[in-house]
Amino acid sequence: MPANGNRPLKLQFGLINHEGRYLTAESFGFKVNASAPSLKKKQIWTLEQDSQDSQVVCLRSHLGRYLASDKDGKVTCEADGQNSACRFLIVAQSDGRWALQSEQHLRFFGGSRDYLSCFAQVITDAELWAVHLALHPQANLLSVARKRYAHLSAEDGEIAVDMNIPWGVAALLTLVYLDGKYCLKTCDSRFLGNDGKLLAQSGRATAYTLELKCGKLAFKDCEGKYLSPTGPTGTLRSGRCSKPGKDELFDLEESHPQVVLMAANGRYVSIRQGVSVAANQEEETDTETFQMEIDKETRKCMLRTSRGNYWDLVAHGGIQITATEASANAMFSVEWLGHRVALKANNGKYICTKKNGQLLAVSDSVGEDEQLTLKLINRPMLILRGENGFVCRHKNSNLLDGSRSVYDIFTLQFSNGAYHIKGVDGRFWYVNSGGLVCSDGEAPEDFALELPEHGRLAIRDKNGKYLRGDQGGTLKGDGLGLSPSALWEY
Repeated sequence: MPANGNRPLKLQFGLINHEGRYLTAESFGFKVNASAPSLKKKQIWTLEQDSQDSQVVCLRSHLGRYLASDKDGKVTCEADGQNSACRFLIVAQSDGRWALQSEQHLRFFGGSRDYLSCFAQVITDAELWAVHLALHPQANLLSVARKRYAHLSAEDGEIAVDMNIPWGVAALLTLVYLDGKYCLKTCDSRFLGNDGKLLAQSGRATAYTLELKCGKLAFKDCEGKYLSPTGPTGTLRSGRCSKPGKDELFDLEESHPQVVLMAANGRYVSIRQGVSVAANQEEETDTETFQMEIDKETRKCMLRTSRGNYWDLVAHGGIQITATEASANAMFSVEWLGHRVALKANNGKYICTKKNGQLLAVSDSVGEDEQLTLKLINRPMLILRGENGFVCRHKNSNLLDGSRSVYDIFTLQFSNGAYHIKGVDGRFWYVNSGGLVCSDGEAPEDFALELPEHGRLAIRDKNGKYLRGDQGGTLKGDGLGLSPSALWEY
């Protein structure tokens, strides 16, 4: 397990046939076809690899059913558990496309629209599928061989693979999908070229084909060579290998939110002074940055430091960084108070800032000394995905659509506990008098962010209403509570 305590993301993707259509699992009758022009919920498949044989995979639909084929080549998607008919071999092609071969019958899966079968004895264009990752595109990249994370090294103008914990905004990479290939984009909006240089524009040298080996990812460049870390700092660039070995393999991991906290005394909460947590610093560095790891069940939060330890409730309400793993005293409840937050410890008391900056969990209620300003630091580029798709500007209006298969990259700007959200054109989000979210504001409008559960963010407008996607996908500022339509992967 790497130092970040994360598991690799489960690989989810869309499969695109030779006509540019996505493999779709229909909600009724467990039918499959290849008719959809874009990647939405019904087109997302989860890859489950055999623990003994990594080349054998099962494909699970959004309904939790498995793709299967019989001896006559008939394809179904209704098995609710894995069986021998659900096992396929991935036969990767030089252009990155996959052929899927039934392990049992050794025939290939392909076709178009409603006419899909698994009966072909040889691979033609109709049996080839391009792979479109359906994960949220922002993640941390872990080198399997070096057990280190990739990050932007701005002074050296490269992506270095030498970080023990993916810390700060530099460790956030965005996978940009363009015409069946992927670009790696840094937090300062540059693209990784195959020679290791960072370029302002994407092009042939920045486009990589994704390949899968033993459940890990490899990035193949336009010359057929693979990205790998080289030299003492692990400079990410294409090496000499035209076959991926361990050095060329990577895991994608979820990027947890990282925050800085300012107390009522105007100082940053810090661990610079040792094991005690206190609000006594005037600048933001790694020792003032904390990673929020939100428990999926309790929704309580652990606060991890750059040293790898966690906040811990100790005797007399003290807060120290002595926890090394999950425990009840390392869990804190976050109460979201608009532009401020309050933290409640396992003793049922709120954390309060004393005159000397010391943090103690001793308060029964929330007053000024119990309030903290929380600033999210590792999402300067914001990509939002809701239950129906990504958030993107409407083609022909100033409204926002939350059900698109493509995404816009928005800019998140912090402003004293609130946030301003800016589009590609430099204009701001606001909620109009009809409750619709618009993206052409001349002046910024305040929004509040909440991180109510693992991997999800909620946004409130200046009236305290949640932004949500309606049935048609349009973004509205009228949500009264945290419904699924108001929660966004970010």
